[in-house]
Amino acid sequence: MDCKIRPWRMDDAKSLATVLNNRKILDNLRDGIPFPYTIRDAEEYISAMISANKDTTYAFAITLDDKVIGSIGAFGKDNIHFRTAETGYYISESYWGKGLGTSAVKQLCKYIFDNTGIIRLFAEPFAENVASCRILEKSGFICEGILRKNAFKNGKILDMKLYALIKN
Repeated sequence: MDCKIRPWRMDDAKSLATVLNNRKILDNLRDGIPFPYTIRDAEEYISAMISANKDTTYAFAITLDDKVIGSIGAFGKDNIHFRTAETGYYISESYWGKGLGTSAVKQLCKYIFDNTGIIRLFAEPFAENVASCRILEKSGFICEGILRKNAFKNGKILDMKLYALIKN
């Protein structure tokens, strides 16, 4: 079983809403995503990604047999960091532990390094999100450090890890 990443389509909204109606996923993402997550929320997100600046926003659906099972993207920085982008991703819980997150991250990195001027990708997962850290490590990212007490999520102060992958 292998996934593919592809641009978002408006008809992905129902599948995206299903994926994001899961507290276990939302607990590992930044705040601002509503719960419950409605089809309308999904439509608004997909519309924003479709119309986003194509030079700084690289947003993709993670699919299996063309059905959305997650989301992945790289978001370019500006000023002196314009050759750097932050990446983020999530996969439907029913597909955890099957290597699909690693596959999607590797596909994104290849796309970014082959098609843009970005030379550094980074991610900042919560330190306690061992699975996400492992996905990054299996994708070639190096842990550059611990961002101590860097986030407040669900009533807790959390450490984050800083991972980066540099274009060869």
